[in-house]
Amino acid sequence: MPVTVITGFLGAGKTTLLKQFLTTPEGQGTAVVVNEFGATGIDDALVRSSADETVLLGNGCLCCITRTDLQQTLRSMVVERERGELPDFHRIVIETSGLADPSPILQTFATDRALGSVFHIEVVVTVVDAETGFDTLNWSAEARKQAILADRLVITKTDIAGEGTSAAVTAQLRALNPSAEILEAINGELDPTRLTEAASDQRNTFVAEAAHSDGIGSFVLTQEKPIPWAVFARLMDVLMQLRGPDLLRVKGLLNVEGCRGPVVVQFVQHLAHPPVELESWPDEPRQSRVVFIARNISKQQVHDLFKAIWAVA
Repeated sequence: MPVTVITGFLGAGKTTLLKQFLTTPEGQGTAVVVNEFGATGIDDALVRSSADETVLLGNGCLCCITRTDLQQTLRSMVVERERGELPDFHRIVIETSGLADPSPILQTFATDRALGSVFHIEVVVTVVDAETGFDTLNWSAEARKQAILADRLVITKTDIAGEGTSAAVTAQLRALNPSAEILEAINGELDPTRLTEAASDQRNTFVAEAAHSDGIGSFVLTQEKPIPWAVFARLMDVLMQLRGPDLLRVKGLLNVEGCRGPVVVQFVQHLAHPPVELESWPDEPRQSRVVFIARNISKQQVHDLFKAIWAVA
């Protein structure tokens, strides 16, 4: 069974690319495994519409969230499919954490004979953000490893990046990985075959060391009461002004006063994505939960700032 690995640094656009792929005929019959950094998952809630561990997506696709052993998860999915407990699927897409070095995943399939007899890695796709990718590749060892190990490199957000930024990122990626195919995707729009067709060149065998950059941590802010939008917007304005480069990724679902469904919020460093109100909550409870992945910023600092802004409001 073919396996596609989608990797890329925080906020690069992996989930957007994946969601678009699942709407295509090529995406039918796909099982999705989402592996997030941190204790609270947001990406899996956006990809799927239920909080169950394994659920049926639209278009005949499955989604499974895992923060445990990948081998165990894949074996369980195959057994459950054979028992008829899961719908049939013929491809697996693994979306890695934005901080993940993909090397251990590739090594798992190469060294586990039982797993290797059932699955094979067909293509590794690394997503790179044109807006922040150049700086990220300079300071982040993880981002460079992701680029080096890719069969295909997909540059996103070229429509909002500054003039010349996309060309600079492309040159940087070409230097890191001369053999990879480089593509562009806006709002996840990409020829779906680029996520399914096997790479023509042999995969780069470079195995990078796996270690997170110093000072990077993850925490979750939750709130039971509906939040005034102006309070949250002001919080993020202040944080971006004071610590923009250290806000590696902020992503969450907000219970906003006056909104029926949750509001999806996403920030990458100094870049704020437009908020999007969903029609309904993908899971329970209906509480605001925002995941911060940041460098040298504590949960207490953000929590205290949030409380202060809300109190003044």
